Amino acid sequence: MAVRPMTTRFRSISALCSILLILFVSVRPCDAAEKIVATIQVKDALTVPGQPATIEAKIDTAAAVRNVGLGGEPLELVVDGKVAATATTGADGRASFTYSTKTVGVLPIQVRLGASTRVLPATGEANLVVWERRNPILAIDMASLIETVHVEASIPGTGPQKNLEQKPMPDAAAEIGRLTQFYYRVIYIVPSTGSDGFQAGTQARAWLKTHHFPSGYMLMLPPGNEALGTKIDELRASGWNAIKVGIGRTKLFAEAFLQRRIDVVIVPEPTKSEIPRKAKTAKEWKEIRKKL
Repeated sequence: MAVRPMTTRFRSISALCSILLILFVSVRPCDAAEKIVATIQVKDALTVPGQPATIEAKIDTAAAVRNVGLGGEPLELVVDGKVAATATTGADGRASFTYSTKTVGVLPIQVRLGASTRVLPATGEANLVVWERRNPILAIDMASLIETVHVEASIPGTGPQKNLEQKPMPDAAAEIGRLTQFYYRVIYIVPSTGSDGFQAGTQARAWLKTHHFPSGYMLMLPPGNEALGTKIDELRASGWNAIKVGIGRTKLFAEAFLQRRIDVVIVPEPTKSEIPRKAKTAKEWKEIRKKL
């Protein structure tokens, strides 16, 4: 008769242990699920062999209304699979690295999240562009690479993610490949509707890679009719005086180069009223080499 209470007691203890075990197991995944999903974006950097370059990166997370920078996060600059530098983000989620190399070319780089207690792993990519200043440069407007540019300026880098699906102009990638194989270096001019150019550069770089365009330097262009001319002046002031030709789609683009006595080609050929004096035109990208 004394066995029943003991059996009941053991059953109660067993049930309690089972409940505690279930609670323990269920809590563990929740801790991991609370980590933040974030995005790292990186800007291209331009330098000469042996001279330090400043590489800018930003980590943020999508909030209800806008992206919010994550401060105090450790970031690592990775070159050739090795950590080359580290930095901690400021309150705005931005960080910068200093790096130099004697290797000439367009070097892929990564910025990744270090050990973080609140953010899930994330990685961003860009290019470190190392050229000799004497190398001749083509400055190419992204708009001239797009088969159809809508009125709302749906160029990769200026609008929603769907703009990455825009088709390239026929033969554009192949012709730029021929021009840059032995002689020219290429700067892609990317208009940005954002305040900092991080997203525009990321989208445009992905579009160029998808459509097999040669790698080059992504020059972010803020809004404003004078922005392109200002950027050209800044490049020249930094010693990049070998910009030989601008290739673009609009009269405004062409005038920025012509005012600085740099040759320019407009493609595809616009109406006569949209062709500035001294500007060259090409009906298609196959004609570009004849105009240079």
